[in-house]
Order: sequence, then structure tokens, then C-alpha cells
Amino acid sequence: MKTTSEKSATVDLQRRVAIKQAVALAGAPWVLRHADAQGMDLGPYQNAKINWRQAEGQTVNVSCISAVYFDNLIALTPEFEALTGIKVRYDKVPPGQIRQKVVLDLSAKTANISTHAADPMYIPLYAANKWTEALEPYLNDSKLTDRAWFKPDDMVEAWRRANMIDGRTYGLPFMGETTIQTYRKDLYDAQGLKPAETFNEIIANAKALHNPASRMWGFCLRGMPGAGQNMYIYPSIFRAYGAKWFDSGGKIQVNSPEALAALEWYVMANNSYAPQAAQNWNWPDIADAFSQGTLASYIDGSSAAPVLTNPDRSKVIGKIGYARWPKGPSGNRVGSIWNWALPINAALPEKARHATWLFIQWACSEETQARTSFKWKGPNKRYDVNRISMWKNPDYLASISTAGHNFINATIDGMTLDSDVDWRPRVPQWPAIGETMAKILQSTLVGQIKPKQALDDAQIQVERIMRGS
Repeated sequence: MKTTSEKSATVDLQRRVAIKQAVALAGAPWVLRHADAQGMDLGPYQNAKINWRQAEGQTVNVSCISAVYFDNLIALTPEFEALTGIKVRYDKVPPGQIRQKVVLDLSAKTANISTHAADPMYIPLYAANKWTEALEPYLNDSKLTDRAWFKPDDMVEAWRRANMIDGRTYGLPFMGETTIQTYRKDLYDAQGLKPAETFNEIIANAKALHNPASRMWGFCLRGMPGAGQNMYIYPSIFRAYGAKWFDSGGKIQVNSPEALAALEWYVMANNSYAPQAAQNWNWPDIADAFSQGTLASYIDGSSAAPVLTNPDRSKVIGKIGYARWPKGPSGNRVGSIWNWALPINAALPEKARHATWLFIQWACSEETQARTSFKWKGPNKRYDVNRISMWKNPDYLASISTAGHNFINATIDGMTLDSDVDWRPRVPQWPAIGETMAKILQSTLVGQIKPKQALDDAQIQVERIMRGS
């Protein structure tokens, strides 16, 4: 243990070293001196030709979910605070609750939440009520954004477009995913099967491997009701059958012949080849079942790959293959679009909005995406970065190469070729429409109502929602 005199000498030495560093850096920006004092590498951010400290002293309150990508971002946040002088506070909210919590704050204009993990399907609601800011004024203000450094056009186009209304951007994607086909490559190879190219081939492959007596089910899709659960998967089937959400007169239409065929296929596929429990399964349940070796194939989000390759939980590492969404009867592959976007609460004072934008710019930048993925020193890697350039970066591709056969190509094709921005109806009424449709879909899965009657009932309810009655 140090004596009082020794402690005093240590403090004096630290002070003298700090003064010496300050003198040496007298001509440099304050942020650089601060970064050196913290021992942080802020150089890549300082290449941006903006004043990162223009909102110093502000606090940004972020609501997000508990997930690897946000956990890694939170761990890096001291770098942002050192760079900007802005404090960041995080509130982790379960995925099933974050939408409701945010809507309450935005609609009440309490401004307790600066930005949040936003569901793109809620963006039309936000924009219609002017609850969040259009981001073009921030993107195009050279004092706030160095576009040459930030490269907003490098973000995955479909993910960006999913957060746009009438050509205006209301959130930037921090992460994202696409839906892809996941299958047991070892079992497929043993029976000479190929990943499905069509919906008919999905069923043929499932039938060939379906053996519940040996705890092997052939195929599975989400069944849990919810606007972001079964209504994450069914709309892709709906669109792949050639159904459209609006008729030629602009009236919403959920019970067309194509929609009925899509629902009948969804019910048949899940009830014939998935475990009965799947009627209430969401993506984590499906990923867990697949990782335990009880599913031959399923279709869901690409971001489940870390679960399937977790050596502490998975029994199928080295046995996994991936492929694109198969073609539906219309001839189209229609993948879903998912990303957690970051918007700006319009109720914030101007300086707080600027601080929030600096946080979003930092979080969505190529450098931060790299530091939370392939440059991350912890065990949890990201498979969901937001930039096309990174999906071509050999270091990033090497970091996710263990996901399984063809994961990278299937994901890139899904993001760039198969994603349909309008796979769900992008209207302000979506939260109510999605929940209504979700309950009706599940009622058909459990046999409470036939698909045609279900969709006819849904049509009546959805029309009422659109009328506001």
C-alpha cells in the first residue's frame, strides 16, 4: 500500500505528464487532446469535416432492445462521449414492448426518448403525425454531416428505402436482415436434395426429411401472432403468390384469390411439416429447434445465424446451408425487409436534435459498424451490418465465414435482389392492420376458422381500420 507521500508524488507526476501533453497538443482541436487523455482511437471519426463537439453538454436518451448489435454499440459509447462531449443513456426494452413505449412518448411529445430502435413499419405512423424529423435537413447540412465521410448511399438501399415516406428519410438503419432459407446441408446431401427454388420444392424437401417419430420435422415458419411475428413471414408468401395490398382503385385488399392461396399454403406447410408448438413460435424458438437438430429447414431472418453457430447451444455447427427465398407461383422471390432504424424525436429542442443526429451519424457510420463487427474484440460478432461496402470487405466476410455454406451469397442476394419494400402495406394504420391480420392468421393455423372465412373477416376489419371507424 502506498504511503501518503507516495500517493502525492504519483498524482504530481500524472499532473505534470498531462500538462506536458497539453502543451504538445496546444495547436490541436480539444477533442484530440481529450481522446489522447482517454486513450481512445478517435482518429477515423476526426477525419469527418464537422465539429463533433457542437452539441457538447447534451444528453441523448436511446431506447433499444437487448441484442448483440446494440450491446456492442453500448460498450463503445464512451468513445462517442469522448468525441462529442455528449452523454448517452440507454434503456433496454423487450421487443414486444418497445413499440408501445415509444408511441406513448412520441404522441405525448414528452421527449423522454431522443432516438430508438424503430420498426420501419411504424415510420408511416411517425411521419403522418410529424412525431419524428425528416433527416434530409441533417444529411444536407455541411455543419452537421460530412457526406463524403459518412457515405449515406453506401447503406443497404432496401433498408434505407424502408424508412422513407414520399421520398423523405425518417430513420437510418443501424442494422438489418433479410429472410433466407436455412437447411440441414448434411441431410440434404445424404438424400440428394437441393435447396428449394420454388414453393413446391419446399414441400417436396420437407416431405422427404419429415420424420417426427425420430424427432425430425421437415419445415417450419413462424406462427406466433403479431405484426412483427407471423405478419413478418406471411406477407412474403402473400406477395410471392402475386397478391397486392391495394386494388387498382387504391382500396386495401387482403382477401383476393391470390391472398387466399397464400394463406392456404402457409397453413398447409406449417400444419403438415412443423411441430405443433410452432403455432406459437417466433424466430428464437425456430432457431433454437434448428440448432438442436430437430428441424430440416425453415425460412426466417438472416440475423439468426449467430444462434445457429453458438458452440454453447448448437448441435448443427458445420451442417448448415443457406439459400434465397424460393420463387412463389408468381415467379417472384419476395424477401422481407427488416432493420432497426434510428429516427429523431421531433419534440426535442434544436440542440438536443443536433446531438441526437451526431449520435445517429456515429452509430451508423462505417467505422462504428466495423468496430461493432469484425473489429470487435469480444466473442459476439455481428452478421447484420448496414453497409454494402462492408459486405464486400474481406475482413468482415472472414469474420462471418463460419455461419455456414452459402450464407454470405444468400444474404447479399436477399438484401439486394429479393427484398420488396412494399411487402407489407406501408400506411400509418399498419400497427392496427398488422395485429388484426396476425390474430386471424393464427386462428387458421389452430383450426378455429377456415382460411377463406378468415380473410373475408379480415377484409371487413381492415377496411374499418382504414376508415378510422
